Amino acid sequence: MYSKQLQSVNSIKGVGGETEKTLADMGILTLQDLVMTFPYRHEDFRLKNIAETPHNERVTVEGRVESEPSILFLGKNKSRLQIRLLVGPHLIKVVFFNQAYLKNKITSGQIVTVTGKWDRGRQAISATHFSSGPKTDQIDFEPMYSLKGSLHQKTFRKFMHQALQEMGTELEDCLPHDIRESYKLLPVFEALEGVHFPKDAEHVKQARRRFVYEELLMFQLKMQAIKKVRKEQNQGIAIAYDIQKLKDLIATLPYELTAAQKRVVNEICKDLKEPHRMNRLLQGDVGSGKTVVAAIALYAVITAGFQGALMAPTEILAEQHADSLHEWLSPMGIRIALLTGSTKTKARRTLHEQLQNGEIDLLIGTHALIQPDVEFRQLGLVITDEQHRFGVDQRRVLRDKGMSPDVLFMTATPIPRTLAITAFGEMDVSTIDEMPAGRKEIETHWVKKELFDETIKRMAKELQEGKQAYVICPLIEESDKLDVQNTVDVYEQLSSIFHNKYKVGLMHGRLHSSEKDEVMRAFSEGQIQVLVSTTVVEVGVNVPNATFMVIYDAERFGLAQLHQLRGRVGRGSAQSYCILLADPKSEEGKERMTSMTETNDGFKLAQKDLELRGPGDFFGRKQSGLPEFKMADLVHDYRALETARQDAEKYLASNEFWTSEETKCLRTYLQNSGALDGDRID
Repeated sequence: MYSKQLQSVNSIKGVGGETEKTLADMGILTLQDLVMTFPYRHEDFRLKNIAETPHNERVTVEGRVESEPSILFLGKNKSRLQIRLLVGPHLIKVVFFNQAYLKNKITSGQIVTVTGKWDRGRQAISATHFSSGPKTDQIDFEPMYSLKGSLHQKTFRKFMHQALQEMGTELEDCLPHDIRESYKLLPVFEALEGVHFPKDAEHVKQARRRFVYEELLMFQLKMQAIKKVRKEQNQGIAIAYDIQKLKDLIATLPYELTAAQKRVVNEICKDLKEPHRMNRLLQGDVGSGKTVVAAIALYAVITAGFQGALMAPTEILAEQHADSLHEWLSPMGIRIALLTGSTKTKARRTLHEQLQNGEIDLLIGTHALIQPDVEFRQLGLVITDEQHRFGVDQRRVLRDKGMSPDVLFMTATPIPRTLAITAFGEMDVSTIDEMPAGRKEIETHWVKKELFDETIKRMAKELQEGKQAYVICPLIEESDKLDVQNTVDVYEQLSSIFHNKYKVGLMHGRLHSSEKDEVMRAFSEGQIQVLVSTTVVEVGVNVPNATFMVIYDAERFGLAQLHQLRGRVGRGSAQSYCILLADPKSEEGKERMTSMTETNDGFKLAQKDLELRGPGDFFGRKQSGLPEFKMADLVHDYRALETARQDAEKYLASNEFWTSEETKCLRTYLQNSGALDGDRID
């Protein structure tokens, strides 16, 4: 039955050695691979009414030529051919660039069909396709594929036709019949036809629906299976914490916990009690109070006789965590130690001994925590702050230091919940989605670059009142030199403006990490009033006295990053300001600036960012671990994603799934994916 699917592409007429090699470069070896290579869009050749066509849209029209073609040669191989065309009641211009050969093909009075971009103001079409005669012989939709080498669209479509004919209805349908019925999804062959050679717009839509759901179901099956296997295999420790002591701690905290914090503390405590290992992601916006939740979780573990560890990406952040936790937990008699790269050898030795003997309850530090010589007596909980800053291996080493301790990852990058559940499918997700009382919203203004002087005056006013300011310059990835230069120029400019009045500091990626720490420390202690920096300042450090931020060339940043940066101010009770200096050229850029001025809610912005940029860019392709879907789009298809997740959970829990013939294809996929072998994704 499967023989046809696995047939080599060279069985297709016209595929010789050279073409076979080009197809192999595209990952196409078999007929199955070929028919599953989806077009990135369809050219729409349906006739449109130009009176209703928006500006800059592609349009196909049929009309009568009302003038002889005029042609202008614009230098080497460049030309501009123009005709007047009567389309219904509208007389419009049609321009053809570099298609001089058409001059002999077009005559006045002829009926022609043209496709191109509609310029509403000029009443003109810049044409890309031309055919003589009325539009009867052309198809409505033409698939466009991402091709390599010298392959032409036309040739590739021919191959596709043949492959579909060849395989015909023999194709195995991976989706069980009852699922297809209940969601009214097309069978696989019809869906493939709809993707490659649709009859009409509805056909494309239904075909896409089918493959979106199938992709997401496969993905969720894999994720849920990993989670299931992990829970069965990873026997963790049930931590019997002292609930009374926790209540006492919460009563001593300087402020009341928000409802969201209470909910998250309950979710974590429930996990601690369970006998399998916690693997949870705690996400909350900058300043939402994740650290205090971490402190309560660590204290819970310590009341049960275990040790806790908290790992932060930089020394200064580790120190700030240590200060906060000290303030809250030392009155409860908790013994806290700090371990970073700059801890002296002698102190380090003592610390190692105390840790092994169980004289230290809680160890806070940077990746110095994962050195081989750091041994705990009984590690119960590991918390990693800003988890995306650590590599997978680093996180794993720390986790392996105990007898399967519980693991909590914290991040300040707000990710819309549906997406978080997906992207970190093998983790449980907790979200702090409200801000502590008393925090003032950061006032955000978008200003054109020419108002730079005004902005500096505003900044000087804040500095006069004894406050501090950040000035952020973008990283221009193509050129390290330009970057540093850009930042250095701004630094010199501000140093001369504030000469002898305020001290300006400089921070960029080329500084050694000890120098960065030094500058950051001087800023947080108030010795530097203005810090000019690239985005290296993004994560974590808390300077309550900083109330003013200017972001240069703000249009170069994504929303998530702008929001992260903005979160560096507004950490105290004073009103804070963020000024976006930007002249965005694109609509998307303008939309980003407007969104920033309208809301301080990181989750709303994250949703917006996703809509504008797509999940790949949102997570950063390299580290996201998100699969490359052919059809599905995690942002727009989030409802289907949720449905697929529920279906996957149901399937995995039912006996039928593991035995039925109907689900054999899905089972085979799952077995081949490695998800059932206890492979970890983290």
